[in-house]
Amino acid sequence: MDEDDSFDVSPRDIAILKARVDHPTSSTRELSGILEEEYGISLSHNRINEILRTMSEQEIFRETILPNREIFRHYLFRIGFNFTNFEENWRDCYFALQNDPHVLMFFTADSSYHWHVITQFRTDNQMERWVHEFFKAHGDLIGGFHNTMLHSVHKFQTEAAVFDDILAETEEGRQYLDHESD
Repeated sequence: MDEDDSFDVSPRDIAILKARVDHPTSSTRELSGILEEEYGISLSHNRINEILRTMSEQEIFRETILPNREIFRHYLFRIGFNFTNFEENWRDCYFALQNDPHVLMFFTADSSYHWHVITQFRTDNQMERWVHEFFKAHGDLIGGFHNTMLHSVHKFQTEAAVFDDILAETEEGRQYLDHESD
């Protein structure tokens, strides 16, 4: 998604999503009270549940379980390519990474179009076996591989306040933010 692409989500629904992120264990009945108090949004808990379900179905958000970051060791892999074999091999490698349970995040982040992969393993030995098997399966594609252990993951969560930027884009959203600050 580039900067001009975005989901078309109403400011009210962004406020509901923000409240859900800020209060992940609250019932929709409790969210109804929070939305009324913090944003001046008056909706029944049934309507809030319906809106959240619709946003989930539209993949505006996904409900995920994030284990305590201390359970796993995290690693950043940077994968460069042997471009002479790229066309023939990239697709298998791409989908293998997409579907691998150890891959937490997979993205392109530099002008060389290297793939960056954040992974999680219980032990260094598990990671080393994974890398060995990865090279056996996709070695024809790989032109460079850099591995960094992320020794101290200090933050591993999304904060509800990140939605303030989206709310600030519209007059209706700014009204919700103003109501919240009162």
